[in-house]
Amino acid sequence: MKPSCVLAFALAFALAAAPPASAEPFDCVIDPSAQIKLGSPVSGVLAEVLVERGDFVEAGQEIARLESGIDQATVEVDRLQADSSEELNAAQTRLELAQTRLARARALAEKGVATTEQVEQLAAEVQLAERERELQVQRRRLAALELERSLAQLARRTIRAPIAGYVAERSLSAGEFIDQSASVATLVALDPLRVETFLPVSFWGQVQSGMAAIVTLAEPVAGTYPATVSVVDRVFDAASGTFGVRLDLPNPDGGLPAGQRCAVEFALP
Repeated sequence: MKPSCVLAFALAFALAAAPPASAEPFDCVIDPSAQIKLGSPVSGVLAEVLVERGDFVEAGQEIARLESGIDQATVEVDRLQADSSEELNAAQTRLELAQTRLARARALAEKGVATTEQVEQLAAEVQLAERERELQVQRRRLAALELERSLAQLARRTIRAPIAGYVAERSLSAGEFIDQSASVATLVALDPLRVETFLPVSFWGQVQSGMAAIVTLAEPVAGTYPATVSVVDRVFDAASGTFGVRLDLPNPDGGLPAGQRCAVEFALP
């Protein structure tokens, strides 16, 4: 075979084996970055639902409250006990009195007026007063812990948003019963958006995490937007000969809706 023929054959083989160029757009779909069904850790009747479908909520914002009259009463009782210092003050006064009497008895004993037995008896009273004071200190600590626990129980009857996002669905209203298997609302996070696509395995190794791409949205929300590769699947789909790629599409003002089809182009070599 002539050298020119060998060179042409080798070039043709190399071109056939090379993966396709990057200008080809790939179908994709845009999803929320998070979708959370808000439930309650405790069962009860909803007293208020504070959001409506379509509302934007901040992370930590109250979504709903359960009826909590008993828990609030428990908090008030525990707070009174935790704030009360009368028993501790009384124990402190008894201790100081016992210490004063012991000091006086020791002074009299040095002069021969008081007996050793009297001094020992007063010293025992001081020890008992000290233990009583320590007991009251421990009781105040326990009361403070009981208050913390009752406050935590009361907080469990308030449902808060774990993320910032939009209320996609409101499932329950005030007066309805909620348990651990139900949800009061569904939140979706739209910043960033998640772009999901599948590429032929011939592109494996060319698409890397952090790579820039251009996402073109379908009508009625038309336009092109920059995105960044965040996930490249490590497992191929043998049936289709593809692998999944996820991109992050910034959406700080929430102007782009999720749940729409799109096309994505990568800046491959």
